[in-house]
Amino acid sequence: MSKKEVLLTYEGLKKLEQELEFLKGENRKEIADRIKAALAFGDISENSEYDEAKLEQAQNEKRISELENMLKAAIIIDEDEVDTAVVSLGAKVKIRNIKEKEEFDYQIVGSAEANPIAGKISNESPVGKAILGNKVGDEVVIDAPGGKIKYKILSIYK
Repeated sequence: MSKKEVLLTYEGLKKLEQELEFLKGENRKEIADRIKAALAFGDISENSEYDEAKLEQAQNEKRISELENMLKAAIIIDEDEVDTAVVSLGAKVKIRNIKEKEEFDYQIVGSAEANPIAGKISNESPVGKAILGNKVGDEVVIDAPGGKIKYKILSIYK
């Protein structure tokens, strides 16, 4: 089975590494302490604290596994080498909704790092897909649930 590449900026890589460190260290210890405390109550067959802690432990270990696999498959986007002639991974872009005249600034990142609220959109998102490979001045149409939306690319920068 081939693993899917995980595209990350250096910032995204650092965040995943920090999350993994927290989950493997501090979080594991806190969960283990809660399990130990719940076991002290005696009979675990009707011990909701124990059940909750074991469930959280399983979720923590699952996330650790996910992060380790993502980091193994990581491809780093060097933002210093981003080509600003066209919209590409790692590039920052300013686009305008032509009808609403609203402007948005986004950075194109891999799906593992996407956070639209922070202005990071995935290269796999509808907007990301539509603007990739286009130049300043190009207009693109995105099929959205509410209909087609037309954007103009105003600038591409690092």
